[in-house]
Amino acid sequence: MSQLIEDRVQQGRDAYRRHAWHDAVASLREADSETALSPEDLALLAEAAWFAGDPDTAIEARERAHAGYLEQGDKCHAAEMALQLAASHSDRLETAIANGWFGRAKRLLEQTTHECAAHGWQAASLAYIAIRTGNTEEALRQAKLAQDIGERLARPAIQFLGIQQQGYALVAMGRVEDGLALIDESTVAAVSGELDPLTTGRIYCATINVCRNLADWRRALEWTDAAERWCHQQGVSGFPGVCRVHRAEIMHFRGSWADAEREAKRACEELSRYDLPLSGEAQYAVGEVRLQVGDLHGAQEAFRQAHQLSRMPEPGMSLLRLAQGDASGAYLSIKRALADVESRTFIQAKLLPAAIEIGLAAEDLDSVAQHVAQLEQIAGSFGTTAVTAAADYARGLYLLARGDAATAMARLHHAIELWHEIGAPYETARARTTLGEALRADGDENTARLEFESAKVAFERLGALLDAKRVGQLLGEEQGTAARAGERVKRTFVFTDIVGSTPLVEALGDDAWQELIRWHDQSLRAIFNRYGGAEVRQTGDGFFVAFEDAAAAIEAAVAVQRSLAEQRRSQGFAPQVRIGLHEAEASTRAIDFAGRGVHEAARIGSLAGGGQILASLNTAQSAAARFPLSAPRSVTLKGVSQPVDVVTIEWM
Repeated sequence: MSQLIEDRVQQGRDAYRRHAWHDAVASLREADSETALSPEDLALLAEAAWFAGDPDTAIEARERAHAGYLEQGDKCHAAEMALQLAASHSDRLETAIANGWFGRAKRLLEQTTHECAAHGWQAASLAYIAIRTGNTEEALRQAKLAQDIGERLARPAIQFLGIQQQGYALVAMGRVEDGLALIDESTVAAVSGELDPLTTGRIYCATINVCRNLADWRRALEWTDAAERWCHQQGVSGFPGVCRVHRAEIMHFRGSWADAEREAKRACEELSRYDLPLSGEAQYAVGEVRLQVGDLHGAQEAFRQAHQLSRMPEPGMSLLRLAQGDASGAYLSIKRALADVESRTFIQAKLLPAAIEIGLAAEDLDSVAQHVAQLEQIAGSFGTTAVTAAADYARGLYLLARGDAATAMARLHHAIELWHEIGAPYETARARTTLGEALRADGDENTARLEFESAKVAFERLGALLDAKRVGQLLGEEQGTAARAGERVKRTFVFTDIVGSTPLVEALGDDAWQELIRWHDQSLRAIFNRYGGAEVRQTGDGFFVAFEDAAAAIEAAVAVQRSLAEQRRSQGFAPQVRIGLHEAEASTRAIDFAGRGVHEAARIGSLAGGGQILASLNTAQSAAARFPLSAPRSVTLKGVSQPVDVVTIEWM
């Protein structure tokens, strides 16, 4: 091997250790084009390619590494590659190929005369398969074997993966507290940097999956924040697709629906090359958001695609049928879904609240009573706030349907407290609506209207069109008021954009750019939330945000620029961001806005310079801003016939 090629290989290894995945792939592939890489370097190329979003290259490199290890007579490392290939093909639903590679790994390990790491990875794989098929006793046995092998061989990745899988199996067996203790122990090891990135990703993913199954959103959020801190410290841009699915689910639960749909869509694109079942989860997440904003056609299409990817589209599809007015069809499908998962408590916990809602619409109170009791039993075994709140809400619904409004109110009050405690705005608003109905049935109309009004404001802020309309009707409004599709509303629209992003990407490189974007997005979102802004969508390297109050929009824009300036002073660099503001009327469109005012706001934003806040004169004047304004100037906006007077807001 020439010195030039050796240098290129070393550059690839160094980039791999820095987690500069794209650079590692480029250097190793360039060296590989001149002379065949060693099996060890091919394994590095495979992992770097996986993180860089190129699973085809990862699979090809592992196949070659497997062959190379066999040529060297190294059956243990050849088996490791075979096990990784089995997992990759299984994630793509290529079952026959996955089984072939797993069989090859098993045969190779049977031929070895000593215990090696591949035996531990094989046990971990068997534990995972047993968990998926519901054989929790076998999962527990194989996971304990993986832990023992990891400890004997001083391989912490295998050891803690085994511990995590034992926790998963114990939770599935109903020993939730014991299982979560093991899961937390293994996840601490992962996100504190003790393990390699690939194992860290596997443990994090499985941990969040358990949290989702238990509806333990507080724990899920804590571990997601910890994983993102680890990514930041290690220079890892994230785990392709997987992180986005989990972030989307947490965003959805917390009420950031536009963010949730965007993340889920990006996850669909990434996971279509990696993990088809998880891509189905992402499609289902898109469907849930669309259903709640009233986009029934879009929800149906997303649920259909999720079903094609082997994700059971329930309870979303049944709730969709209910929203379409087909209560009998919805009831039939949700009962069938429950029957199919009779022994799978995790999935039952997700289906039962929908079955109760649909059963009430179908006026089958006897079945509803059974479902409520079953959900309460699950809540007792899980012990998580969200499932307890769901059970209280379900009992309140049932009691109200039976005419016991007074007793229902106590359960509904408790559900509201719990939902509010864990930051679930949609569920809180739904419980408030039902509480209002109970108060009205009990003769307290004034308090009932207070609950309805609070719920309606929350639904409108979320963009929950159907729910907002229903509460509007409870308040005596013929069609509901805000948030109806096509309604004209007045908002202050804010557009932001990073100036000169293309040369920045070239200068920083892909990995550093992704880290910068992550920091930028988190910082700006925190500021928008603080001042009451509702993110409509991301626009390239910026945001489109709507504010109900022009003064709050200006305060937020100033806070953004000052935050970026402080970052430059303390850290030496922050991107230059331009901001445009314009108050105007626009038509609502689910969680979006449309109309001339939106276009004018976007055009004003495009005229701003880096570090500048540009606003229409009327917007700045109406807000009575406490910041100095430049002299007005008249500008012509593309696509707008009349000139518009704009001013610069002096924020320094």
